[in-house]
Amino acid sequence: MFLRALYGGVKTPPFQKLETRGMAEEDHVAGKKRSGKIVTGYARLWPREVFDIHKKKELLIKQQKLLHGTGVYVLYRDDDPYYVGQTAGSLFERIHDHANKTTDKWYHLWNFFSAFHAPKEHLDEVEAILIAAMPTANSANPRIAPVDLPPEVRRILAERRKIDADHPRLATQ
Repeated sequence: MFLRALYGGVKTPPFQKLETRGMAEEDHVAGKKRSGKIVTGYARLWPREVFDIHKKKELLIKQQKLLHGTGVYVLYRDDDPYYVGQTAGSLFERIHDHANKTTDKWYHLWNFFSAFHAPKEHLDEVEAILIAAMPTANSANPRIAPVDLPPEVRRILAERRKIDADHPRLATQ
């Protein structure tokens, strides 16, 4: 449902070009001085199959420098976010493990991923925001406190939802 809504009813997004967004590629390399941003670049909704494309016995995706840094990732199952995770190591290695190790807990459960390059000190916050924003099938809980609606607002909203069957506009003629 999530991807269908995002792409106007199309089940899978159009993957004519795989690209990353954010800072210049050389700024994504692990260990490089950061600009103070929480997320310095991202790869959005790439198909799992990128871990199967080889050229001269080397994975082409391995050349993508963004994936060699630390960060947070989302695994999608069809149209829905399925799992949100983080790694203080290499995004490439972590997602590659999910894609290729048959013993991995999530091996059979996803077909697209997004990756967000972030420094180690911000991994927990980025992961928590993504979990809070996108409920996942594995029911992960964000590590941030939710803010509940005030009781008076809940009461007013509940009153507005009530339908009076005797209201003149609802009367049948």
